[in-house]
Amino acid sequence: MDTLTSKHGLVSVSPSQPVHQHEVDSLSPDLRQELERLEKEFSVDAKKLKEISKQFEQELQDGLDKYGSNISMNVTWVLGWPDGHETGYFLTVDLGGTNLRVCWIHLTERSGDIKVTQEEYKLPKEVKTGGADQLFDFIAEQLKDFLEKHELRGTKDEPLQLGFTFSYPAHQDYIDHGKLVTWTKGFEIDGVEGEDAAGLLRAAIEKKDLPIHLVALINDTTGAMIASAYNDPDTIVGAIFGTGCNGAYMENVGSIHKLETGLPPETPMAINCEYGAFDNAHQALPRTKYDIKIDEESPKPGEQAFEKMSAGLYLGEIYRHVVLGLHEKGILFAGQDAAKLHEPYSLDTGFLSALENDMSIGMSDTRRSFREHLGFEASPEELIFSQRLAEAIAVRGARLCTCGIAAICRKKGIKSGHVAADGSVANKHPTFKKRWAAAMGEVLDWAEDRKEDPITITSAEDGSGVGAAVIAAMTLKRAKEGNMAGIKQR
Repeated sequence: MDTLTSKHGLVSVSPSQPVHQHEVDSLSPDLRQELERLEKEFSVDAKKLKEISKQFEQELQDGLDKYGSNISMNVTWVLGWPDGHETGYFLTVDLGGTNLRVCWIHLTERSGDIKVTQEEYKLPKEVKTGGADQLFDFIAEQLKDFLEKHELRGTKDEPLQLGFTFSYPAHQDYIDHGKLVTWTKGFEIDGVEGEDAAGLLRAAIEKKDLPIHLVALINDTTGAMIASAYNDPDTIVGAIFGTGCNGAYMENVGSIHKLETGLPPETPMAINCEYGAFDNAHQALPRTKYDIKIDEESPKPGEQAFEKMSAGLYLGEIYRHVVLGLHEKGILFAGQDAAKLHEPYSLDTGFLSALENDMSIGMSDTRRSFREHLGFEASPEELIFSQRLAEAIAVRGARLCTCGIAAICRKKGIKSGHVAADGSVANKHPTFKKRWAAAMGEVLDWAEDRKEDPITITSAEDGSGVGAAVIAAMTLKRAKEGNMAGIKQR
């Protein structure tokens, strides 16, 4: 145990484990009082989680019943699960929040050796806030670069088949068509909302005369579910716990009351929930003043209420607002230059995760991180307070993330299976899955003495790459069989 000296006396900081209560008791009265207040504000008990999940279930149903609902429940025209025998070569492009990723994928059947060749291209800042032509010309240019670099050849008669992962809310009349409803993840690009994103990319590809045929536009959440199911038949739901948050699952078309397909009612179709917009009316979620401020200062005030409280893009920003408020009150980092703390989104979820899970002697890693990110020299008690605050914010986020999945499981009567989860929060935060599972048990009333959890998170296969390829393969296969439902004739 390493002992540090602060102006308030001796403070113990463990070299091998995060902060414990006896260390919190060493905080000054002001900091201890603020910590107690904040931990109470960010606490979400089992009763509240159940209330949120019940409201969630209602909003999911509303989205199936009619267009324009809070949770849009977008149809995808991905009909059924993969059988694991989809094969072939496919080009995929994924428009993510930070990078553009292009892949060349060889599907070799379930449990086979799927081969993926990929390149990542940084999205220039000006592209994320520019116009539609600038964005889609950029994507087409990177596709051209990829084809040249990897010597991929196609012809007009035999073009390369492309799956386009577009991880934003889109209304799809066809699987190869999708009108953007609204930008999320901080994007604000003119001329795309209300337009067919697949058509815009298709036009950019044609302008460069690339031998590419766009087969399917997919959401990364749907892709994560399908890619995982390709190798794991126990997959029940796809989920994204990362920059944004979302869920996807299979619904019978007969239960999608807003849609007339002519298909047998028991036909399964993947639904891209887009449930980051849950509770935009602010009826269920326990918002704090920090959540409200983040919403007001966001590019889309009044939208994506659930995402802004649980997704990775916002956790660091919640923390920044709390710390900034305490600094302005003279309680935390008093007298230090807070210029960097005033910069929106200057702290990300990686910063929070490293802070919460710092096991270095005397929390030297966190001390260095504060110095590098904020220019602060943190005292021992400020390190302890900061770690406990990061934990409170992360725990709330993980617990809230159960509500959408629990609502889907209750709605469909799902009792067991795998939630295929992708995203930085799910796969990189060391305690997220454990906290999520504990809260899931509380919401679904699992036995406390259970030997194992009936519903578990698995790390999703590459939804934006492999998932897009599998969906493209499924689409081409059913088109060949004459099932053209949801496939636009071109």
